[in-house]
Amino acid sequence: MSLALRRWAAIPLWQRILGALVAGVLLGQLAGEHVSAVAWIGELWIRFIRMMVLPLVLALVVSGVAALGDPARLGRLGAHTILLLVAMTTFAICIGLALGTWLQPGASMAVTVAADAPAAPVAGLGAQLMAIVPVNPFQALAGGETLSVIVFALMLGTGVLLAGEAAQPVAVFAHAAGQAILRAVRLVMELAPLGVLALVANAVGRHGLAVFANLSLLAIGLSCGVLFQIIVVQGLLVRLGGRMAPAFYFRAIVEAVLVAFSTTSSAATLPVSLRVAHERLRLPPALSNAVIPLGASIARDGTGIYVGLLCTFAAQAFGIALTPADYLVLVVGAVLLSLGAAGVPSAALFMLSGVLSLIGVTEQQTAAIVALILPFDRLLDMIRTVPNVTANLAVATVVTRHDAPHQGDPL
Repeated sequence: MSLALRRWAAIPLWQRILGALVAGVLLGQLAGEHVSAVAWIGELWIRFIRMMVLPLVLALVVSGVAALGDPARLGRLGAHTILLLVAMTTFAICIGLALGTWLQPGASMAVTVAADAPAAPVAGLGAQLMAIVPVNPFQALAGGETLSVIVFALMLGTGVLLAGEAAQPVAVFAHAAGQAILRAVRLVMELAPLGVLALVANAVGRHGLAVFANLSLLAIGLSCGVLFQIIVVQGLLVRLGGRMAPAFYFRAIVEAVLVAFSTTSSAATLPVSLRVAHERLRLPPALSNAVIPLGASIARDGTGIYVGLLCTFAAQAFGIALTPADYLVLVVGAVLLSLGAAGVPSAALFMLSGVLSLIGVTEQQTAAIVALILPFDRLLDMIRTVPNVTANLAVATVVTRHDAPHQGDPL
C-alpha cells in the first residue's frame, strides 16, 4: 500500500465522509445539472449496499432470536424486557409520524423519478397487512420484500430457539453468514466518501442549496423526537416503573450517551452501558448482565422515530395524502423494520421500500429519497443512536428493579 493510501486509510471514516460532503456541495454548485454525469458513481455504491442488506437481515435476525437461549430459562425477565422495548419502539414510531405530519419536511420537495415509474396501487388495510406475511419466503427475498423477509426470519429464529440442540447448525450458519456479510459491508463502506461526493453533488446540482432546508427540517424533527423520547417517555418510565429519580438517572448515563453519539453503535456502547448500570445506576449485576445485552439487539427507539419521519417525508414529497388506515399500517410496518434493522450504516434507509410500498410509493421513488438523504445520514445516525442506548438502560432499570424490589430509590 502506498504512503498516500495509508494516510487516507488512517483518517477516521466519518471525517472522510464529512470532507466528501463538503466537496460534493462545491462540485454541485459549480457544475450544476452537468454533474449528473457522475451520478452513476453514487448509485453504484448504493446498489452494493442494497445487495447485502436483506441477506444480512435474514442472517442476523435468525441468529439473534436463536441466541436468546432456552425459552424456559429466558423466563419472565426476558419477556418483560422484550415487551417493554417493543412498546417503546412503537411509541417512538408514533412520535416520528406525528412530528413529520406537523413539520411537513417533504412538503416543498420536488423529487423527480423516471417517467415510466407509475404510482403503485394501494390495497385495503387487510390486504396491506396480509402482504407482510410471505407465501413464498424465497420469492420475498428475491423480490426485495423487506418486511416479509423480517417476518420469515423471526419465525425461523423462533423455530431454531424452540428446537434447541437439533437446530444448532442453523443458528451457527446464520451467525457465520452474518459475520461474513458484515465484513463485506466494511469493505464497501471504504468507498463511502466517493459515493457521498457523487450523491451530494447530484442533489445540489439538481435542487440547489434549497435541499438543505428540507433536510434541516428532517434533522430538527429527529432531534425534537429524540429529546422527547429520552426526557419525557423514558424519564417517566424510569420514575414510575423503576422507582428512580429521573435527575439521578440522567446524570448517571451521561457517559453511555456520549459514547453512543460518537460511535453510532449500540454494540460498541454495550461495555459502557454495563459499567454505567453497575456503578452509576446501581442495578444488580446478576440481572442487568442478562437484560442489557438482550436489549442492545432490540432497543430501536431512535430508528423508530427516524423511520416515522422518513415515511411522512416521502409521502409529502410525492403528494400522497395519508389516511388513518395508512398511519396504522405504517406503524405496523415500521415496527417490523425497526426490529429487523441490520447493523449496517443507514440500514433503515435501504429497507425503507418495504414500508413505503404499503402506501403506494414505488421502488424507484424510494430510491430517489434514499439517494437524497443518504449523504447526510451519518450525522443523523449519531443523533438516533442515543435513544436506542438510553432505552436499553431505561428498560433495564425498570425490569431489574422490579425483580429486586428490596432496593431503595436513588434520589
